[in-house]
Amino acid sequence: MKLLTIDTSTSTCSVALTIGERLVSEFLLDLERTLAARLLRSVDTTLREAGLRVTDLDGIGVALGPGSFTGLRIGAATVKGLALAAGKPVTGFSSLAMLAMNLPWAAYPVCPMFDAKKKEVYSALYDCQDLPMPVIADCVVPPGDFLERLEGVTIFVGEGAIAYRELIIARLGDKALFAPPSAHQPRASHGAVLARGAFARGE
Repeated sequence: MKLLTIDTSTSTCSVALTIGERLVSEFLLDLERTLAARLLRSVDTTLREAGLRVTDLDGIGVALGPGSFTGLRIGAATVKGLALAAGKPVTGFSSLAMLAMNLPWAAYPVCPMFDAKKKEVYSALYDCQDLPMPVIADCVVPPGDFLERLEGVTIFVGEGAIAYRELIIARLGDKALFAPPSAHQPRASHGAVLARGAFARGE
């Protein structure tokens, strides 16, 4: 399956092209305010370098959130335009599940966290022994309230974990583990795994 996957749920935008289980190309860019223009260029470059056009794809995957409202809107609109123009099917997946996949086969539950601003976070808790399985579903909540729901050692990942690191340590102490810096950005290549599974289920 030739699959284009896009994530725009945070200030980091990622575009991946996969063929079957093989990752052919991935762009990971901190786009900030130029998201719309650079997203289309990233898609164009990804496909062109692989010698493909949108019409050659079998499907398109897109992160549905939670995350930045503006970013998600741009990502969804871009995918919708590409899919309508090329007549290709689309599927979506959780941005937090995608981020949790940065820590495969983790020995402890993984807590992906985006900063939702206004003293809230988008967060969840996943078992990542294989594909991420939700233990606590995706939600938006004050970080302190979410931390009260956690028991035992937990691995934190994402921009929200960085923003609220001091609070997390104050609440959980040595039960709080943090992913390395390279793991805090969501990757469309991991979203592609979720999208491919969704297509296989007919979603």
